[in-house]
Amino acid sequence: MTTMTAPLRVALVGNPNCGKTSLFNQLTGARQKVANYAGVTVERKEGRLTLPSGRHVQVLDLPGAYSLEAASPDEAITRAICLGEYPGEALPDLLVCVADATNLRLHLRFVLEIRRLGRPMLLVLNMMDDARRRGITIDAHKLAERLGIPVVEAVAVRRDGVRALLDRLTDALPTAPAAPVSEDADLHAEVRSLIAETVVMPRDTDVRDDAIDSMLLHPVFGLVWLAALMFLMFQAVFSWAEPFMGGIEAGVAGLASLTTSAMPDGVLKSLLVDGIFAGVGGVLVFLPQILILFFFILMLEESGYLPRAAFLLDHVMFKAGLTGRSFIPLLSSFACAIPGIMATRSIADPRDRLTTIMVAPLMTCSARLPVYTLLIAAFIPRTTVWGLFNLQGLVLFALYAGGILSAMGVAWIIKRLRKDESEHALILELPSYRVPDWKSVGLGVYERGSIFIKRVGGVILALTILMWFLATFPAPPAEFTGPAIDYSFAGRIGHFLAPVFAPIGFNWQIAVALIPGMAAREVVVAALGTVYAISGNEEMVADQLGGLIGAQWPLSTALSLLVWFIFAPQCLSTLATVRRETGSWRQVGIMTVYLFGLAYFASFLTFHLVEALT
Repeated sequence: MTTMTAPLRVALVGNPNCGKTSLFNQLTGARQKVANYAGVTVERKEGRLTLPSGRHVQVLDLPGAYSLEAASPDEAITRAICLGEYPGEALPDLLVCVADATNLRLHLRFVLEIRRLGRPMLLVLNMMDDARRRGITIDAHKLAERLGIPVVEAVAVRRDGVRALLDRLTDALPTAPAAPVSEDADLHAEVRSLIAETVVMPRDTDVRDDAIDSMLLHPVFGLVWLAALMFLMFQAVFSWAEPFMGGIEAGVAGLASLTTSAMPDGVLKSLLVDGIFAGVGGVLVFLPQILILFFFILMLEESGYLPRAAFLLDHVMFKAGLTGRSFIPLLSSFACAIPGIMATRSIADPRDRLTTIMVAPLMTCSARLPVYTLLIAAFIPRTTVWGLFNLQGLVLFALYAGGILSAMGVAWIIKRLRKDESEHALILELPSYRVPDWKSVGLGVYERGSIFIKRVGGVILALTILMWFLATFPAPPAEFTGPAIDYSFAGRIGHFLAPVFAPIGFNWQIAVALIPGMAAREVVVAALGTVYAISGNEEMVADQLGGLIGAQWPLSTALSLLVWFIFAPQCLSTLATVRRETGSWRQVGIMTVYLFGLAYFASFLTFHLVEALT
C-alpha cells in the first residue's frame, strides 16, 4: 500500500522588483495556472514542481508588497494569506521571502516583518550575480545567524541559479523563528545593524545604471528615446507580423476548403463556411500582432525600464492631471484595459486613481488591433515613407497617439472640473537594469497567446455562431425579392439601427457588427466576416475580408470607423471591472456616456471632413 504525502505548500513573498516572479517561473516552468483570487480581481499565480526526492511542491506567487500593513488590495491579499486569514486558502507550510541582494537596505525591512509572524520561512538572496558584479559582498552565514532563518543565494534568471533553493526545499522544514515584537522605528534600526554587520557595499548605486540613466532619464533626450521605443514597437506590430499573418490566413483558407469542399450546400456548410471560418478565422489571423505587442511590453518590464519611463513622464503627466504612477497602468492598458484598471491600485491618491481609471479605456488595447489592421490593410497603401518607415505602421502609430493624447486631454478636463490644484510627489523604486529573463518573457507571451486563443475558441466562437444564426434565420419566403440577409434578424436589426449611424458614415452591416462587439472588440471583425459571407461572398475567406470592404466602402467610412474605435467603450468586461474597482455604477455611467459621446462626435467630424476633401 502506497502512502500519498501531501504536497508542500510554499508561498513566495517579497517587495516588487525583487525577481520573485522570475524565481517562480524558474521553479515551475509551464506547470502553472493563472486565475484571480476568489471574490477579487487580483491576479493569482500557482504552479507545481517535483523535487529530486520525489516530493511534490505547490508554489504560490503572492502579489508584491512593501509591508504587511496593507495599503492596497494587493498587499491585503499577501497579508491575509501569510496569516492564514484568506477564505479558501490554506496556510502555507513555508514562506520563501525573496530579496534583491543589491538593495537589501529596502528589502530587509519586509523580511523582518515576515519574521514577526513566527512561521517557518527562509530568505532567498536573489540577483547575486548583479551583487557580485557591483562588488557587493554578503555574509549569508552570518545573516542567517542574525535572522534565525536559513538564507540561500540565487540567480533566478539562470536555470542552475535556483539549485541551492531546491536543495533546501528537499530538507526538512526550517523551524519557525522567534517572533520578536518591535516598533517600526526599531525595524529600521535593525536593518541598519544587519547591513553594517553582514554587507560590504563599495557604493550605494551601480556605475552602469548611473551611466544608462544619464541618457535614458535626460529631460530631453530621455523623452526622445521613449518616443523612438514606442514608435519601434508599433512599426514591429505591423512589419514583423506580416509573414506570420499570411501563413495563418492561408492555413485557415486551406482548412476551410478541405473541410467543406465535398459537403453539399445546406445549413451545416453555411455554418462552417459563413460562420466559423469566416468569423473565427478572420480574428485568429491577428494572433502574431498581439504576441509581438505583449513581447515588447514584457521586455520593457523585465529590463527595469518601466519605472524609469514613469519617472520621466511624471512632469508631463502631472500637467495633464495625472502622475507618473499612472504610466504603468496606462501602458498595461495597451494590452488590455482590465489589468490596467486593476494596476491603478498602486496609486495612493484616490482622485488620481479615479482619473487614471476613467482614461484607461482610451489606451489602444490589443483587442482593437484586429479592427485597426483590417481597415489599415484595406485602405492604406503598403508603401515606404522616406525610404524607411512603413506607411501602415505610421497610421497605426497615429491611432495609438490619438488615444494617448485623448487620455491626456480628458484627464486635464477632469482636473479642471474638480479644481484640483494640489501637487503629489512621485516616489518610485528604480530597480537595476537587467537583461530580460527570456524564460519569463517566453512564458508571458505564451500565457497571453493562450488567453487570446481561448477567447477565440470561447466567447468569439459563441458570438460568431450567434451572429451566423441571426444573419441566416428566418429564411425569406419565396415571394421576397431582396437579399436573403435583409429578411433575417440581423438584417432587420441593422436596418433599424442604420439611421442612427448614417451621419457618421456607417452602413447597416457595421451597425449590426457593433452589437456583439460590446462583448469583445475582436468580434466586430468576425461579425463583419459572417455578415458579408452570408450576403453572397462565399469565397470571402480566401479573398480576405479586407479586399471586400476596400472595394465597397468609401475611405470616409473606414476612417470614421477607425476613429470610433479610439473612443467607444465596446467592452462590457471593462465596464464591469470599473464597477468592481470603484464600487460605483455612477462612474460606470459617466464613463460610458462620455466615451460614446466622444466616439460619435469624432467620427462625425472625420467622416464629413474626409467626404469634403475627397
